Amino acid sequence: MNNRNAERESLILRAIWMLVFFFVWQLAELALLLVVVVQLIMRAVKGRVDESLQAFGDSLSQYVAQIGRFGTFNTDRKPWPMSDWPTPRPADVETPPPVTSVTPKEEPPV
Repeated sequence: MNNRNAERESLILRAIWMLVFFFVWQLAELALLLVVVVQLIMRAVKGRVDESLQAFGDSLSQYVAQIGRFGTFNTDRKPWPMSDWPTPRPADVETPPPVTSVTPKEEPPV
C-alpha cells in the first residue's frame, strides 16, 4: 500500500467519524437547549441557578466546541468518548464593581 492510499483511507475514516460526531452534535445541542431552559426557569422561580447544572452546561458547551474543532480540522483529537469529557470551568458571572467611597478633596483657602 502506498502513502497516497493510506492518506485516502485515513481521510475516509475521518469523514466517518465526522459524520458520527455530526449526529452527536445534534443531540448535544438539544441537551444544551434543555439545560438553558431549565436554568432560566430555575432563575425565575428560585432566584438562582443550579450549580451542578451550570457545571454540566459548561462542560457540554466545551464538548460541542471540541466536535466543531475536530470537524473543521483544527485538531486531530477526537472528542469524548475517544477523549476525556471536558472539565467544567468556574462561572464567568459578571458582578458589579465594588463601590468605593469618594472623599471630596479639601479646597485650598481663598
